Amino acid sequence: MVVRRSRHRLLALLCGVLAALTLTTPAVAAPERAALTRPEAAGGWLARQLVDGERFEAVFDGVAYPDQGLTLDAVFAFAATGVADDHGGDALAWVTRPDIRDGYLGDGVSEAYAGATAKLALAVQVRGGDPADVGGVDLIARLRSLQTPAGRFSDRSAYGDYSNAFSQSFALLALDRTAGGAPPAAAAWLAGTRCPDGGYPLLPAQPVCTSDVDATALAAQALRAADRPADAAAGLRWLVSVQRADGGFANAGGTPNANSTGLAAQALRDGHRLPAWARARAFLAGLQVGCAGAPADRGAVDFDGGGFDPPTAPRATAQAVLGLTGIGYARLSAAGADPGAPALACP
Repeated sequence: MVVRRSRHRLLALLCGVLAALTLTTPAVAAPERAALTRPEAAGGWLARQLVDGERFEAVFDGVAYPDQGLTLDAVFAFAATGVADDHGGDALAWVTRPDIRDGYLGDGVSEAYAGATAKLALAVQVRGGDPADVGGVDLIARLRSLQTPAGRFSDRSAYGDYSNAFSQSFALLALDRTAGGAPPAAAAWLAGTRCPDGGYPLLPAQPVCTSDVDATALAAQALRAADRPADAAAGLRWLVSVQRADGGFANAGGTPNANSTGLAAQALRDGHRLPAWARARAFLAGLQVGCAGAPADRGAVDFDGGGFDPPTAPRATAQAVLGLTGIGYARLSAAGADPGAPALACP
């Protein structure tokens, strides 16, 4: 049982790391291009992919596991696009169900995962809830208990510490929305991980500091929220410097893709780098399935334009819409969102 749980947790943590394929972005006719810039259609498509209208699952070796992380990405996407509010509510209700919640966060005693706790707290806040009372669990108190004297938020787990830049950034973003605010020591710790080129690594204290697009995009947003604009600006400058000629972003020399570009574009718009955001947004629009695609796929965003891939499309779409709308995590809110799941309007 311990081996299965450890393996399941590691697989869940790595679920968002997708293999890059060769980029062959399809040409799009001018009339269709206008429709492709509609993030609402992407949000509607994403809502229709939820299992039983409430969750996403990850399948390994033929076994379906709950994918709470991707489900929360969908909650953020619905808020960003202002659609599928009913689906967002159902999805959050599923993630906060005690058995599903504790499988994601840990039991809070022997097992407590910083990144998951912070991400769920932020999702609750985005939907207007109280993260200090999620089925009787105070996510904010639990998150603060995971901060080390150095300022880092770390996992408490028999399976090892998998906390990283995402954990730290989500913690700052969630705590910034509370009365106590984001801890200065935690913001200073994240700022201190910056690489010499200005970007931020996914994992700290490596022999060679290697800037990571996804980690930098989230860190820049968190540092802006935590009133460290100079540290955020360094990350944003690095993002602009590594943007590809087609407007896309890739990690580790891979192919430009919707996931990295979506997060980078969100950070660029949040940080007022508007020309770079516009180029990234155009790249994302070019990956969205339009009226020439299969009816069931219309509105989705493909991972890299190399041919529509159903298994990777939900995560690609969820992260792409963050860049298409450009609404940063610090400003994200589901208030006023429509309940429906719109489809791409086609003749």
